[in-house]
Amino acid sequence: MILGDNMNSIIAKGLLIPFIGTTLGSACVLFMKKEMSLRLQKSLSGFAAGIMMAASIWSLLIPSMNQASELGLEKLGFIPAVIGFCFGMLFLLLLDVITPHMHLNETIEGPKTGLSKTAMMILAVTIHNIPEGMAVGILYAGWYTGAVPISESAALALALGIAIQNFPEGAIISMPLHSKGISKIKACWYGVLTGIVEPIAGLFTILLSRFIIPVLPYLLSFAAGAMIYVVIEELVPDMADNKSEKHSNIGTIMFMTGFSLMMILDVALG
Repeated sequence: MILGDNMNSIIAKGLLIPFIGTTLGSACVLFMKKEMSLRLQKSLSGFAAGIMMAASIWSLLIPSMNQASELGLEKLGFIPAVIGFCFGMLFLLLLDVITPHMHLNETIEGPKTGLSKTAMMILAVTIHNIPEGMAVGILYAGWYTGAVPISESAALALALGIAIQNFPEGAIISMPLHSKGISKIKACWYGVLTGIVEPIAGLFTILLSRFIIPVLPYLLSFAAGAMIYVVIEELVPDMADNKSEKHSNIGTIMFMTGFSLMMILDVALG
C-alpha cells in the first residue's frame, strides 16, 4: 500500500500522538520527589476513564451505527455495534485470563508464572493499550481510503483524546514503579515501553485496511468494547479505591472532566 507523502505524514503523526502522551506522562516520574498520593492516583484514573468512555461512545460506537445505517441496515444499524462491542470486551477478557498480569492495586490475575511483579504490571498496561492503537488506526484507515465518511479531523480528535488520556496513564504506571524501588530512569523507560504498542497496533490495522473497510462498523465497536473493558476492569476500581478512611469524590469529578473534554474534542474537531 503506497500513499502520498503528505498522507503518509498525516497518518504517521496521528499514530504517534497517543504514544507521545504516554511518553510525557511517564516522564513525570523524573520530577517526582515523593510517592504518588492516593488522591492523585484516583484523580488520574478518573480523568483517564472519562476520556476513554467518551472516546468509545462519540468516536467509535456512534460512528459504527452511522456507518451500518449508510450500508443499508438503517434501523438495524445497532447490530454491528452490539456484536463488535461484545466481541471487543470478550477479547480483552480472554487476554486477561490467559496472560499473567498484575493491576495497580497488586491484584494478580492469569496463569501462574515466574514473572516479577514489575513485569506483570507492565504487561497489564501494555495489553490494555493495544485497543487504543487499533482504534486510531481504524479511523485513519477509514479516512485515507475514502470508502466511508470519516474525516481527518475526526481521526485526529480521537488521537488527541487518547494522548490526553495516556498522559495520566503513563504517570500512573511509572510513579508506582519508582515507589517500589525502581530508579526513575528505569520507571520512565518502562512506562514508555507500555505505550509503544499503540502506534504498532495502529500501523498494523492500517496495513490491513483492504480487509477492514467492509467490516468497519464491527471493528469500530470492537475497539469501543475493548476500551470500555479497560475502563471497567482497571480504571474505575482505581478511581473508586478507598484505601483511606475518608471518602473522596475526586475520581468522579475527574471522570466528568475527562468525559466532557473528550466530548468537546470530538464534536469540535469531528
